[in-house]
Amino acid sequence: MAFKKKILIGYGIIFILMGLVVAWAVIHLVMLGKAGDAILKENYRSILAAENMVDALERQDSAILLFFMEDLHQGIAQFRENEAVFLEWLARAKDNITIPGEAALVKALESDYTAYRHRFSELTDLRDRSKPLNGLSIYQETVYPLFIQVRKKCIDLRYLNEETMYKASIQAGMVSKQAIGSTVVVAVSALAVALVFCLVLANRIVRPLQHFMSASRRISSGDYTARVPMETGDELGLLAGEFNRMADQIRQYHEMNIEQIISEKNKGDAILSSIEDGLLVFDTRLKATGINPAARRMLGLTTVETALPECVDILPDPKVCDMIRKTVETGVHPDLPDEQRMMVFSEKDQSHHYLFSVRAIRGSSHDLTGIVLLLRDVTRMKEVEQLKNEFIMAASHELRTPLTGLGMSVDLLLEHAAPSLSEKNRDLLQAAHEEVHRMKALVSDLLDMSGIEGGRIEMEFENVQVSTLFDHAQTVFKNQTDMKGVELSREMAAGLPGVRADANKITWVLTNLISNALRYVQRGGHIKLRARRIDPHIHLSVQDDGPGIPPEYHTRVFQKFVQVKGRETGGTGLGLAICKEIVRAHGGAIWVESSQGLGSTFTFTLPIGQ
Repeated sequence: MAFKKKILIGYGIIFILMGLVVAWAVIHLVMLGKAGDAILKENYRSILAAENMVDALERQDSAILLFFMEDLHQGIAQFRENEAVFLEWLARAKDNITIPGEAALVKALESDYTAYRHRFSELTDLRDRSKPLNGLSIYQETVYPLFIQVRKKCIDLRYLNEETMYKASIQAGMVSKQAIGSTVVVAVSALAVALVFCLVLANRIVRPLQHFMSASRRISSGDYTARVPMETGDELGLLAGEFNRMADQIRQYHEMNIEQIISEKNKGDAILSSIEDGLLVFDTRLKATGINPAARRMLGLTTVETALPECVDILPDPKVCDMIRKTVETGVHPDLPDEQRMMVFSEKDQSHHYLFSVRAIRGSSHDLTGIVLLLRDVTRMKEVEQLKNEFIMAASHELRTPLTGLGMSVDLLLEHAAPSLSEKNRDLLQAAHEEVHRMKALVSDLLDMSGIEGGRIEMEFENVQVSTLFDHAQTVFKNQTDMKGVELSREMAAGLPGVRADANKITWVLTNLISNALRYVQRGGHIKLRARRIDPHIHLSVQDDGPGIPPEYHTRVFQKFVQVKGRETGGTGLGLAICKEIVRAHGGAIWVESSQGLGSTFTFTLPIGQ
């Protein structure tokens, strides 16, 4: 029998017992209700009739006294009025005769009341004959005894029904006691049966579970021979079979070659040790749980630590620990550009540059279990880059003088000798003129780029209004936009604060971005300058409706000498790279948002002025 069916049968028996108890109680309650209805139906109406007849009779007696006190009309009217009331209640008493002796009593009452009425009629006849009456003596001799007799019969009728009602109430009490007693007996019997059944059922359920608990403890302690007996064929029996099979598999797994596992672990440790990049593993409390030899060399750590070191104790740069802490809190590793993922360690007179990256470690349930910090030594690359920049700067300086002389020579030839040359020679001379000026622009950009990267260009920071920057940029390009038929507009949020920037350098960035947009926007196009505040920075944008930039170039366009393939612009390929370095020197960032055919939007950020 299935385990579920057993439980349902057990609860079904308990519900049946509860139903029997409830049915037994309802039957006795109905019996009590019927007894109460009988008391009200058989006796209360007769008692009420007797009370009202006594009341009406006393009013009639008062009417007779008024009659003898010479208030004839009032007395007769009151007597007749209450006579009708008395007869009405007498009729109700006759209709509600239900107990022995009540019929004879009602009949005697009716006879006496008839005599009482006749006596009053005789008195009224004597009064009509104008005979003098001794009222008090006649009342006491003839009327009052009849009144007392009729009143006694009414009281006897009431007493008879009250006595019968009292006996019925005693009988109802006995029925109530019997109902309570029998209900208690039935309820206790049902509870006892239910308790015994529950104990039996609980024992049949708990006993297999105890076997499971005992076997689980033995397996957890290393005894993989523990088994659960299969006593039933229900779900618990099936579970016992599955548990035993699981225990067999655990035993087989335990009996595997542990040397192979240790060998694999040693192989993994050897791989980590051979990696030249530094690896640090942190738990969710920012304690280092694993450090490979390369990381120990980089951080100058000893081989053995007595306790798990804290992140702030082994990393000199606090922003890295803050980044790791943020990753633990959010569960998402940061996505930062390379220039913001650089750590510099100073050792004696030498500086070491490390490019770091943070990655989250998740378990099988996708919960965060730790953080991996990768350190890559880029000191050599930085030195090579510095040598390259120094070479470019030196070469640019050396090229500037001969290029200036060459440019002046070509300009003089164009001015004086060009008219005497053939058209082909003039074209060659004009091409030489353009190439010389292009080379001069390239050398100038290279010098600017080298100066910015080497930190040799000083920034003159001041609080500048964005409207001033936009005004200057629009003034510079007014003639060019008018000649090409392009609309250059601006859009600024109300109440925009100033920015902390070098006005000349930021104006150069704006003019470079506008110049690039002007190259690609067709006649009748639009270029819009926009500024809005997103705390704690001001976002400045140059938006155009040109052909757009392919997605693969969105990050590459800010690199040196990178141009979009298939577009001849005549530029040096250094403008956006210089823009990026200038914005970064201001503590901001620059990016592009573009879709092919829908234009481009170049945006950079500047800090709000103090």
